[in-house]
Amino acid sequence: MQHDPENTEITVITPTAKLATVTHGGRAKCLQRLVRLELPVPKTVALSFEEVHGIAAGEMPDMPALLEPFGESALLCVRPSSEDPDWGGPGAVLNIGINDARFVDLCEQLGRDAATAMYLRFVQAYAIHVARLDPDMFDHIPLDGPDPLSEALRAYEDETEEAFPQDPAVQLSEVLRSMARAWEGTTARLLRQAKGAPADAGLGLVVQEMAHGMGQGECGSGVIQLVNSKTGEPQITGRYLSQSQGRDALIDRSASMFLERDSRGASLEEQSPALYAQLIEHTQLMRRRLREEMQAEFTVENGQVHILDGVRVARTARAAVRIAVSLAEDGIIPREEALTRIDPRSMNELLHRQVDAGAPRDTLASGIAASPGAATGRIVFSADEAQASAARGEACVLVRRETSPEDIRGMHAAAAVLTERGGMTSHAAVIARGIGLPCVVGASDIKFHIRKKFLVTPDGRELRAGDTVTIDGSNGEVLAGEPQMLEAAQDDAFRTLMTWADEVRDIGVRANADTPADAQTAKNFAAEGIGLCRTEHMFFEADRLTVMREMIFADTSPDRAAALERLLPMQRADFIELFRIMQGLPVCIRLFDPPLHEFLPSDRAGHRELAEALDLPLSDVERRVEALSEYNPMLGMRGVRLGITVPEIYDMQARAIFEATIEASREGEPVEPEIMIPLVSAKREVELVKTRIDAVAAAVRNEKGQDFTYRLGVMVETPRAALKAGEIAPHAAFLSFGTNDLTQMTYGLSRDDAGRFMSAYVQQGVFPEDPFHDLDTEGVGELLEIGAKRGRDARPDLVLSICGEHGGSPESIAFSRAAGFNYVSCSPFRVPVARLAAAQFAVQDRVGAKPR
Repeated sequence: MQHDPENTEITVITPTAKLATVTHGGRAKCLQRLVRLELPVPKTVALSFEEVHGIAAGEMPDMPALLEPFGESALLCVRPSSEDPDWGGPGAVLNIGINDARFVDLCEQLGRDAATAMYLRFVQAYAIHVARLDPDMFDHIPLDGPDPLSEALRAYEDETEEAFPQDPAVQLSEVLRSMARAWEGTTARLLRQAKGAPADAGLGLVVQEMAHGMGQGECGSGVIQLVNSKTGEPQITGRYLSQSQGRDALIDRSASMFLERDSRGASLEEQSPALYAQLIEHTQLMRRRLREEMQAEFTVENGQVHILDGVRVARTARAAVRIAVSLAEDGIIPREEALTRIDPRSMNELLHRQVDAGAPRDTLASGIAASPGAATGRIVFSADEAQASAARGEACVLVRRETSPEDIRGMHAAAAVLTERGGMTSHAAVIARGIGLPCVVGASDIKFHIRKKFLVTPDGRELRAGDTVTIDGSNGEVLAGEPQMLEAAQDDAFRTLMTWADEVRDIGVRANADTPADAQTAKNFAAEGIGLCRTEHMFFEADRLTVMREMIFADTSPDRAAALERLLPMQRADFIELFRIMQGLPVCIRLFDPPLHEFLPSDRAGHRELAEALDLPLSDVERRVEALSEYNPMLGMRGVRLGITVPEIYDMQARAIFEATIEASREGEPVEPEIMIPLVSAKREVELVKTRIDAVAAAVRNEKGQDFTYRLGVMVETPRAALKAGEIAPHAAFLSFGTNDLTQMTYGLSRDDAGRFMSAYVQQGVFPEDPFHDLDTEGVGELLEIGAKRGRDARPDLVLSICGEHGGSPESIAFSRAAGFNYVSCSPFRVPVARLAAAQFAVQDRVGAKPR
């Protein structure tokens, strides 16, 4: 749209002026709201995005018309007004309009010191931000010298070879032009785009009459808010500085005073109780009528309060929750709106320790933020070292090229995990999220020397075993040393918000939990059951691993059954504990899934130890390991394929489940276990496994003389299973889509290796997002929709769910609700995220409100 300066309409901010955030920015709209509240706001003019864009192009507005509302002698301030304050913008410029003649008048009106400080402030701001001079040019001028103003004006003239502009119209037009061009510059555009702003985001400007804050009587400036920005607790927060302007009170904290009485120093409440009471009244009015906790910027001029600006209080995730709940409990906003005000992903800050945002960060390298939270520890390079460190009571960071199931015990012992390879659904990422362990994967910029036990960072620093590092799994950074941390905060406000979420959401949320500890965490976060229990993780404890290896080396079915008989009581005890913790809630147990080679050592030293443990010749061990090796084991003999070819494993697990069902039901709530068959591709696979499991169930009923029920389902993680869901569904009570493997097989892309190039793919627009991070609703999602429809057509009562890690993301929950799924299942620490996201979508459907 062509900008026509001749038709520019000067928009004075009045209660009825035509202003909108999308045309004039958030600051302009907020000032209008303050005017409507009849707060003492100085006269203000708003320039729209279109007008500012025209200014940047050299099309200046009618300056006499712009100045006319303020009168001849007023000093002005210009502030930015973008659509979202987080997008930034140029800094405010104060005291526009001051010149030599006005300086003389101000000396008589306010006193020479105040007038000098105001003129000097404008000269410096104009020189730096408008004339673009070096800020150092004023360093040689002593502020307490005989005439700093004259020296500053002389320095400006020497540098620019022209006198400082005296015409207020020229001053204002140059300030406007400078701010408009700064916004449209390449650097500013890239910075705000990094914060989520669109490339064509507009900037408005507000021109406001100055309330001086300096002069005779009580004068000054400050900011005030009614809550603590870190906790959200009610607390009068802010500072006040006599004889100051702008936000000086926050900059010069040593000279400024507290607002309310404080044992640490002087306060405005003591010095001027009437002013203090006025400020509290104004800020409380803003909270009630603007329906938000606001920070007010104010100026006091000769004892009179002026409100210059109001902005939404900056807040941590913890504070955001408490503020939203408090506003709802006070009847200012409805509960449904309180739910929509919280970003579900920000809940991670409440559930995990975090690096303090204000703490210095010595960043060594970056990777993929695979599991949120932060932890500090000494570097170790093996699971054994991690366990030894934990035994000594020392926190450690487990460093691996990539983790495997045998590293799980080390991960449980570690404070955090760092890997060279992997992506959002790699082994390390999935396990770390499940147990709430901070984790960074895909840190390929670091050179990993695992055998020699040292790392080399991109800047050449060497890190050796025992060195202290911090893993920031929320931002994907590896930090040197131990920065200041913020503790997790699951307080009353958090629990209240979660209760409200559960009252409105319309899709179930379960947890992926493999151990009793995981199950207890899930229960603490109010998961509605376990949607995925990966039983293979129970076999990697040292006493169980040896028995598992004996089973692998057995040559006959009776020998395998004999070895598995020793695992039976261990599995049964695991399941009893899970059932007891969940207290009658559903528990979906996935039968054994990984290829057998994962339970065998991969190097010669490990082979020798295994030969000793099994009392076999080394050559026999090596031949057996070689025989079990596969070119692509994740697409080989695993899951149901292993269950059919080595059926003794599933027989043992089914028996353990059914015996645990009887035992747990005897002592507590009735248990109806769900048994899930992994990696299914064909109906016949389900039929074969179901026949054997039914036989085991009948045997246990006869042996124990007690009846029980169970539900058999299928984990859909191959494209063929989704396509053939109509044939599979009649033999299954439920289909649970394992989106991690389904994405891997649909793309033909290893989830462990994708991190090496995925960022480049996303940057170049090959994929809109990493499909292992955000569910690919167009490709993989179409397979889910096909499987859901064909499955439900064949069996209308079929239960549908997502149990891959995508289940905890808001986008996947939106997709699952639309597709008619019954529940999602995710790692325990993502359960609150899923519960809140599900509630927000339910509210959005009811009232058409979008979450903030």
